[in-house]
Amino acid sequence: MFRALKRLRQLGNAGFVVRGQREKNMVRMTGILADRAISELFTSGRLKSESALDADQIQPASLDLRLGSHAYRVRASFMPGPSHLVSDKLDRLKLHVVDLSHGAVLETGCVYIVPLMESLDLPEGMSASANPKSSTGRLDIFTRVITDHAQEFDKIPAGYSGPLYLEISPRTFPIVVRRGSRLSQIRFRTGQALLSEAELLTVHENDVLVASETPNISGGGIALSIDLKGTGPDGLLGYRGKHHTAVVDVDKKAEHSIFDFWEPLFSRGSDELILDPDEFYILVSREAVHVPPMYAAEMTPFDPLVGEFRVHYAGFFDPGFGHAMAGGTGSRAVLEVRSHEVPFILEHGQIVGRLIYEHMQEKPQSLYGMDLKSNYQAQGLKLSKHFRSN
Repeated sequence: MFRALKRLRQLGNAGFVVRGQREKNMVRMTGILADRAISELFTSGRLKSESALDADQIQPASLDLRLGSHAYRVRASFMPGPSHLVSDKLDRLKLHVVDLSHGAVLETGCVYIVPLMESLDLPEGMSASANPKSSTGRLDIFTRVITDHAQEFDKIPAGYSGPLYLEISPRTFPIVVRRGSRLSQIRFRTGQALLSEAELLTVHENDVLVASETPNISGGGIALSIDLKGTGPDGLLGYRGKHHTAVVDVDKKAEHSIFDFWEPLFSRGSDELILDPDEFYILVSREAVHVPPMYAAEMTPFDPLVGEFRVHYAGFFDPGFGHAMAGGTGSRAVLEVRSHEVPFILEHGQIVGRLIYEHMQEKPQSLYGMDLKSNYQAQGLKLSKHFRSN
């Protein structure tokens, strides 16, 4: 406890403003904006929308983004570049326009650009980043947020003022979306929020972040490894997406049978799995993850030099995820895995990604798993909310 208090004082000298004397009222000058501050962005006009925000649109450390009323089918993905608006490129590259007012099917293998209902007028010093929502990643829907003059996907520079667009490319299942559907989310930050390796170790010692006897902390994050032992009497270790399925409606829960869309994978005693090229897998981490209330986390893919596969499209972990204060007992990280070019053998315990942690500016008013529709608290191996087991 003494070490934690000492560290808190050190951090206080490096960017905290204290409201009152209690830790729960402590607010950092830098860090990830919590739900209260995100709401204030909307109130002040820094965050704008075509209509009022949905009641559950603001999350503990992020905002869900909503699709607008139409989608542009384009020939290929593109980057607008520093000299162009997204609309300029759309005028040249669009093939046709899809009306989303009453719902429409987006086909696999196609690329769509959708203007979002939300737009930004960020103050100087405030930037943002985007990521697919967890359910989006588990459906193998490739999404990226684009801004005018962008040179990077999913990165919104400090002081940006303008519209937001979402690139959507369903990879495994065709999907039904409509105006107001939420496939992506955005986080706002001021200044430097990322924890250093020394800070990570200190926080981990006082409030276990990743349940591992020997945590691998390097490269700015904590390593996560793959669980290929299998769970339950049948040794279920994951799922592989089927081809040529029916459509998935992204706004409907428990609508589809698992077995119409997924092939269950079982352990055969070898503790390994061969990934076939361009197949999509849902697997799970060996370690349980905890995100304390004053921190936010993000999953980053492991170094591609270690293996030709991508892990985890959906990267945001909100404050309270898997944490005891929010009713969790540690939650596994569900991993969306796709191999590229060649077959690749995954072995039990192999490191597949890293969790980076960032400071929150303040404790959220609602934590993940408390007072929210949190679908994946205390999860193990779990498909997206769209599927039922029978």
